[in-house]
Amino acid sequence: MNQEVSIENVMSCLFDAEKFRIGEAAMAEMWKSYSFLEDFSREKVIYGINTGFGPMAQWRVSDSHLSELQYNIIRSHSCGMGKPMADVDVKAAMIARVSTFMQARSGIHPEVPELLVEFINRGIYPYIPCHGSVGASGDLVQLAHMALCLIGEGKVHHDGQWLPTSEVLAKYGLHPIKIHVREGLSVCNGTSVMTGIGLVNLYQARNLLDFATLASVWMNEIAGSFDDWMAEPLNEVRRQPGQQIVAARMRRLAQGSQCLMKREHELYDPLNNKSEYFDHKVQAYYSLRCTPQILGPVLDTYDASAKTLHNELNSACDNPIVDADSHNVYHGGNFHGDYISLDQDKVKIATVRMAMLAERQLNYLFHDRINGILPPFLNQGTLGLNYGMQACQFTATSTTAECQTLAMPNYVHSIPNNNDNQDIVSMGTNTALLCRQVIENTWQVMSILFIALAQATDCLDIADKLAGATRNMYRDIRALMPSRVDDKPFYEDMAAMERYLKSHPLNLYKS
Repeated sequence: MNQEVSIENVMSCLFDAEKFRIGEAAMAEMWKSYSFLEDFSREKVIYGINTGFGPMAQWRVSDSHLSELQYNIIRSHSCGMGKPMADVDVKAAMIARVSTFMQARSGIHPEVPELLVEFINRGIYPYIPCHGSVGASGDLVQLAHMALCLIGEGKVHHDGQWLPTSEVLAKYGLHPIKIHVREGLSVCNGTSVMTGIGLVNLYQARNLLDFATLASVWMNEIAGSFDDWMAEPLNEVRRQPGQQIVAARMRRLAQGSQCLMKREHELYDPLNNKSEYFDHKVQAYYSLRCTPQILGPVLDTYDASAKTLHNELNSACDNPIVDADSHNVYHGGNFHGDYISLDQDKVKIATVRMAMLAERQLNYLFHDRINGILPPFLNQGTLGLNYGMQACQFTATSTTAECQTLAMPNYVHSIPNNNDNQDIVSMGTNTALLCRQVIENTWQVMSILFIALAQATDCLDIADKLAGATRNMYRDIRALMPSRVDDKPFYEDMAAMERYLKSHPLNLYKS
């Protein structure tokens, strides 16, 4: 069996500085695949080895130009535009590319994944622009930029600087790959960039969901909600796993809270329920009591994404597929990015929903006529003279609105190109990048929400009554910034809150 790369392996490499390694068995299988193709390709017509690429496949390339053919696809397709991808995305894409090669169905010389592993472990990041991929034949343009650095050309980001690839290779005594059979096409052909971005998106989205879960518990504490909205008997009769898991996490987070009310002590007790009108809401607003039902589908979507990304990470996704076991080379379309495109649209839409929930929870905190217990906009100063967090809502609302605009599924969009050879394409990398923008936006909205939660806690003076988890979060926020009475600029506090959230994952999804 080929070496399998788990999502946990990838995350450890990306965020915990763990080294990536290719096992001996996988290396032996890659040698076997390369040796088979080297022998099998003699006196046969095989796409991309002795033919042109794409619509040019009808032209045979003479043996004297086969090496040049492979260099040509790398150089000609290094034509991306836009800002360079973030280092973490490039690293994830390189890991995904090595994992594809480890399936031993590409027929490339093992020096290719070996050099990629050197790049991964030494923090050498090829210049890869964001724009250029239509997602079929995979990420041709972005992967060509990766391949350009593997042949010693182009530039890389290393130690915070953009440097010529040749200079960084020489620094570490590394050598560019050579062209043996089909190294150029094989590096360029596949879904590794969209998969790499998708893996980073999954990590960030799961962390966001954890904070949304914690925020929703804290929201209900501030409102003094009855706690049966998260009760196990209620949630277990809705046969949706995400809802049940979210409710269970909320019960754990809420342990020790003195703010949540027991319905049996208030409304079910004949001694306490004599009123004709109840000042305290019998049922909280949906953005408070329906959080397991709202965040549950988000969790299920992220779990489905993890399965899709794991499968793609451990797939042979280039073309043609070289099978030494059946002694054949198969031509098809494993490079087509529809799986990742649809997956990233789902993650994007689910994350937009999470931003919408956070924005509605903010509105509850800011709207005194709705919550009935807090000053307008959590204003602890003089009403009319001071403004509290009034303007912060503008930022949260506009950012959420942008998320809603970006929620339009990209999977349903295709423009034929490549002389109509690529007549239906996935736009998978565009989808993953749009998903990233939604995730970044949601971090911003979530940051404003947590500042507001701490401010509301101060307004009610209930910090000591919070559950342990929410009380610890309150203390961390107050270590970052003071409670607000006078009007001062918020933008630096909001940026600090965002940095804190991103760098302090709760890891609820691992439990």
